[in-house]
Amino acid sequence: MSTLECSVDTGDTTWVLISTILVLGMIPALGFFEAGLLRSKNSLSLITQVFYGVVVLSVLWHIVGFSLSFGSSRGGFIGSFEYALYLNVPYDQCGPYAPNIPAALYAMFMMMFASITPLLMTGSFAERIKWKSFLTLTILYEVIVFYPVCHWIWGKGWLADMGVVDFAGGIVIHTAAGSSSLVIALFMGRRKDFDKYGGEFPPSNLPLAALGAALLFMGWFGFNSGSALAAGPIAVSAVVSTQIGGSCSAVMWIALAWFRGKPSCTSILNGVIAGLAGITPASGFINSQSTIILGFIIGLASYLGVYFLKHKLKIDDALDVSSVHGITGVVGSISIGFLAQRSVNPNLREDGLIFGGNGHLLGVQVLAVVVVAAYSMALTYVLLKIIDKTMGVKVDSSEEETGLDLTDHGEYAYHNLWLIGHEPHYEKIIQDDDSILPILRHDH
Repeated sequence: MSTLECSVDTGDTTWVLISTILVLGMIPALGFFEAGLLRSKNSLSLITQVFYGVVVLSVLWHIVGFSLSFGSSRGGFIGSFEYALYLNVPYDQCGPYAPNIPAALYAMFMMMFASITPLLMTGSFAERIKWKSFLTLTILYEVIVFYPVCHWIWGKGWLADMGVVDFAGGIVIHTAAGSSSLVIALFMGRRKDFDKYGGEFPPSNLPLAALGAALLFMGWFGFNSGSALAAGPIAVSAVVSTQIGGSCSAVMWIALAWFRGKPSCTSILNGVIAGLAGITPASGFINSQSTIILGFIIGLASYLGVYFLKHKLKIDDALDVSSVHGITGVVGSISIGFLAQRSVNPNLREDGLIFGGNGHLLGVQVLAVVVVAAYSMALTYVLLKIIDKTMGVKVDSSEEETGLDLTDHGEYAYHNLWLIGHEPHYEKIIQDDDSILPILRHDH
């Protein structure tokens, strides 16, 4: 790895180490958050997808991911294989992307972003994807979608050369995963009883969802302020923006939910996550006054997105990834073109339009959002078509009715309580699949 003339700063290194661990904690937190919002018969399947996903994607990142994302650029589109298996990635020297921390730590920090991105999409296909199709889609998406997009913006690729900025992943992560989630929801169709519940299936465990949201909230400070790659003023700015942006969005969600009915727990949880996702790309570029305005806009946009996509168009994005992550990522990324200030982050080439910029930054931010969304959606659709032709994407109606916990993993979350009142139904399952019999006999 081409190294910089620097001495590793222990304070910066410590902060990025802590941030790496915080972001790692967000991944199982995502599993808890989503599992609590699903029906009990599918909660373990979601947690299993998230945990298995992070270990597979971590290995993949170590083998080729970091190199393809941050290796020497090949035409601005993808990196080389020079850092495969972390070869030439030193533990005691800086690299070209972070001047005050070891190159290996930067690679590890970015591993967390690479791991969580495809797993955000678990909320769109929840309760109805085949296990082998989940694995195949996740791995192929990581290689074909995430690695190139990451290189374009963070790996000094063609969009970065044009002046596109993304502080912590509004385009690379949230726009990409959110737009792909919309394609997935359209491709897979609605779950049984979607109309009966108006798309809002009863959650199995809101306290578990709240625990997951709380851990996500805490971890997001590492996600955003860790992206400063130093313990300094930019990291402080990102911490403030993260707290204020998430809070303002949550206030908007709870106000709208209350206006339309009751101030539900689900609404405030989704409002916080929407605000955190939306503020992510701008968190290190805008001041706290701009953050307040942006936070409320993000909350309004994401709430209306859920209302329009799920309740008007009846698109079954199970946990509203396209709105809570996709729409917010788009809004936050474009807002940089209006609200960014070099006085907040001297690394910016120019100010946003409101603060004296000439509009170039706004133009390239819009271009990046459009390109990344279109690329992600197109490639996701192609992958889904291929997987559907070869192994099928969606479980059959009987498996969906039974729940993926039992049919895919031979387990269930809440033991005897899960079976009460459904004994005849599961007697039929026993007759159809003898491998499940020992599980049911053990707990019932």
